[in-house]
Amino acid sequence: MLVGHGGVPRDYPRDRLLRLRALEAQRRATKAPVSAEEAALDVELRHWPRTPATDPYQAGLQTLAAHLRPRLAPVRLELAYNEFCAPTLAEAVRALAAAGATAIIAVPSMLTPGGVHTEIEIPESIAALRVEFPHLDIRYAWPFAAERLASLLVEHLRRFDLPQGQAECST
Repeated sequence: MLVGHGGVPRDYPRDRLLRLRALEAQRRATKAPVSAEEAALDVELRHWPRTPATDPYQAGLQTLAAHLRPRLAPVRLELAYNEFCAPTLAEAVRALAAAGATAIIAVPSMLTPGGVHTEIEIPESIAALRVEFPHLDIRYAWPFAAERLASLLVEHLRRFDLPQGQAECST
């Protein structure tokens, strides 16, 4: 399962997004459960109609999945999103379980350490899903090995005529 961050569609009403974020902030500050209003807005946002023009992030993750599927065959690859898009990680795991999966490996599309999504939210979701589905072997393929990421980036940079043995980066 490829887990992406998720993006807010460009045409999602700004006032609704601001209200959702305010409700989330209030809930976190008070440690209250998710309100009905917050849950409804979250569902609305996750299921908002999308196109590549209104949500290039989702289109990009779908393109990545399309390139991965033939390379992983016969393993089934599904998408899930941490926020803003559907399906959620929980929804995707439930669908795979219903389809008879016995093992699921979740891999985030976010590559570097230090993010709250990869280091806190996704692991918390997976821990809860392990309780819900004790018969499933649910693993989290994180973190990525820094040396493998470095190799990937160097290979990518060489497509832009990066001289061998030399690299200049600007920040």
